[in-house]
Amino acid sequence: MAKPVSEKPVRSVSRRRPKRTEGDGSSAKASERYFSKAIGRALDLLDLFPDEHCFLNLKELSSRMALPESSLFRILLTLTNRGYLQQDSSGCYYLAPRVLLGKTRERADRLAEIVRPKLRHLASLFNETASLAYLFETRIQVLESIDTLHDVRVINQPGRVLPPHCSSLGKAITAFQERSVADQILAVYGLVRRTANTVTDRQALLADFERIRERGYAVDREEACEGGICMAVPIRKPDARVVAAISVSSAAARMNSEREQAIADALLETTAEVSNLIS
Repeated sequence: MAKPVSEKPVRSVSRRRPKRTEGDGSSAKASERYFSKAIGRALDLLDLFPDEHCFLNLKELSSRMALPESSLFRILLTLTNRGYLQQDSSGCYYLAPRVLLGKTRERADRLAEIVRPKLRHLASLFNETASLAYLFETRIQVLESIDTLHDVRVINQPGRVLPPHCSSLGKAITAFQERSVADQILAVYGLVRRTANTVTDRQALLADFERIRERGYAVDREEACEGGICMAVPIRKPDARVVAAISVSSAAARMNSEREQAIADALLETTAEVSNLIS
C-alpha cells in the first residue's frame, strides 16, 4: 500500500512595494528611492520639444539637458528606434506623430481652460451660442461650447468635427494656414455641399479665405446649416500661427448688420486677449 505523500507548505512571496507615508512630504522622498533616472531623462528630453515645429540637434540638446553628448546620444537612439522621435537629413531631431497627438491635446486643454470664462461672457453678452474649435493635424474639432437659452438656437456639440469650407470656425482656422496645409485640410474633408449656400467651387472658396485674412474674421451665412449665421475669429499664437478660433452663432432671424458688427468687434477683442495669455 502506497504511503500518502505529504505536501510541503507553499511559502507566500511578498512583492517589494514602496511604503505608504502620510502627506507630510515624506511620500515624495520615499518615491525618490524608486525613481528611474534613465526614464526621467528620456521624458525630460521629450519635454524640450513643445510642438511639431521644434527641431533640435545633438549639440543643442546636450546644452539644454546639461548632459554629455555621448550619454545623450544613447537616449536619442532609443527614443528614435522606439518611434518617439524622428531625425531629418540634417541630423536634427523632432517629435514623432505618436507623441505629437498627446502634445496637441495638452495644448488644446490648456487653451480651453483660458477660453472657457470668455465664452461664458460672450454667450451672456449676446444671448447666443459661443464656441471654441481647435486644429488637430487636419481635423478641426469643437472643444467647448456655451449654449444660448433661446428655443431656436445653433448648437455646437464638443467633439464635433467641423467642415473647413463652410463653418465659420473651420474657415477662420483654415484661411490662415499655409497653402499646403489648407489644401490638405480641404482634401481630407472634401467640398461637400451642406446647404444651398455652401461654397463648393475651390477658387471661390480661396477668394473667401483672402477676404477673411483681410478683415480678420469669417462668416457662415447659412452655409453649414439652414437658418443659422455664425461669425468666428482666429486665435493667434505668439509666433502668429493659428490653431484655434472662437465663434458666436445665432439664428438668422435674430441677426442684422449692426449686430453682426458688434459680434465681430467682441470676438476680435476677445481673441486678442486670449492671444496675450497663451504661449
